[in-house]
Amino acid sequence: MKGWPGEPDMEHDVLMADGNAAGAAGKPITDVIFDFGNVLIYWDPAAALIARYSQETIDQFLDNDVSGFYDGNDLMDAGATPAEGVAWMRETHGDKWADILQYYVDNFEDSLTGIVPGMRVLVNDLKATGIGVWGLSNWEKELFHCAEENCKILQQLDGKLVSGFVKLRKPHKEIYEAALKDFGIKAETSIFIDDKAMNIVGANEAGIRGIRFSDSRKLREILIAQGVNIPSVR
Repeated sequence: MKGWPGEPDMEHDVLMADGNAAGAAGKPITDVIFDFGNVLIYWDPAAALIARYSQETIDQFLDNDVSGFYDGNDLMDAGATPAEGVAWMRETHGDKWADILQYYVDNFEDSLTGIVPGMRVLVNDLKATGIGVWGLSNWEKELFHCAEENCKILQQLDGKLVSGFVKLRKPHKEIYEAALKDFGIKAETSIFIDDKAMNIVGANEAGIRGIRFSDSRKLREILIAQGVNIPSVR
């Protein structure tokens, strides 16, 4: 199985306000909280492996049922060190996949392949109109500096909460609540943007409306439709 286990069905580019977030529907948006990987910056684990591994091996490594990569990634995002993640994979899935995970960690910066088109300007447009812009991401703490130092868009945010540092992880409700408290913002006037459906579900459980991201223009149009005063796509 490729990709994270437990990912539910959910449309992209649709405002979701289910469950605890239903009461926020129609309320003004004062703050936008962004995930990082494949929302603000591209993250492609295959790109870190391509120099030394065949496409067949990479495909197997990115199949969670074969290597446990996404389970190991979740452990590291939740506070385990890369060394602990590699040791876990070695014990549970064997030396081959643990050695590849070590190579991936050693070459992690190559997995960050650039800014998602349109998002730098969108962040700046939101800031210019007085909307708070924040970051909430699952990320291993020892590897996060690669993103923060090399991706200037992350430096534009008003604040960030990263899972590995607080040992909480999306989609669990507690990390969204920690972010709201840390940023000093309200759930009912915030909106959360993430490429994973499970994380939108988690945001809704914390009372935050969410959008499963695929495209900066579509996101801009949704925000404008919700009353955010930023320039439209012409």
